Amino acid sequence: MKESPFLRRAIKPQRPAKAPLGRAEIVQAALRIVKTEGIDGVSMRRLAAEFETGPSSLYAHVTSKDELLQLMFDEMCGLMELPEPDTARWKEQIRQIARSGHQVLLDHYDLARAALATIPTGPNAMRVSDFMLGLMVGGGVPPQVAAWAMDRIFLYITADAYEMSIWRGTLQGAGSDQESFVAELSEDLTAYFEQLPEEQYPNLKKYAHDMVGGGNEQRFELGLSMLVDGLDKYVTK
Repeated sequence: MKESPFLRRAIKPQRPAKAPLGRAEIVQAALRIVKTEGIDGVSMRRLAAEFETGPSSLYAHVTSKDELLQLMFDEMCGLMELPEPDTARWKEQIRQIARSGHQVLLDHYDLARAALATIPTGPNAMRVSDFMLGLMVGGGVPPQVAAWAMDRIFLYITADAYEMSIWRGTLQGAGSDQESFVAELSEDLTAYFEQLPEEQYPNLKKYAHDMVGGGNEQRFELGLSMLVDGLDKYVTK
């Protein structure tokens, strides 16, 4: 019995609907890619493949990869947690915000690289900046000092997160033997400092273990405390 053309059309499997394409969807897809592949894995062609379309379709929503990176960074800033403002606890709250931003950056591989040497003007980034500025000024820090301090704190957490992403890539190259890799590297560095000529580098030789010791979190907290506690000398009330 000859199959009816109408029946063939009726039983023809339907292709799944394409994912919607808009600026928000493009940014979210790019963030998914950067979490596993890093910034270099994000390209207009790679993103277009996510939506089963051509790169030209994306340019109707995002003009360039640079703009996309700025949008991604601002979307990431929206994940930062802001406490209820309490100017009596401004230093503690500034640390809390810095830790939150640092963790969000760490969660997004090397996206911190996109934030270096840029001025964050997206709504989420400005929300965080405005909050931090008001918190410090309310705590007695002069406005200009507060503005510069906010810039330095952002630079600190961004640069630290970016360096951590570089180390993460190195550790991934070590595979399942990451713990042994870190231990061996620490031993090698300590041994290197300890064999330095004492007449030239007396302190590096003497404090070799202090130079190499401590974890990333401990070092991050020390640097953050130095930045925030250093503002005490500028407080006017």
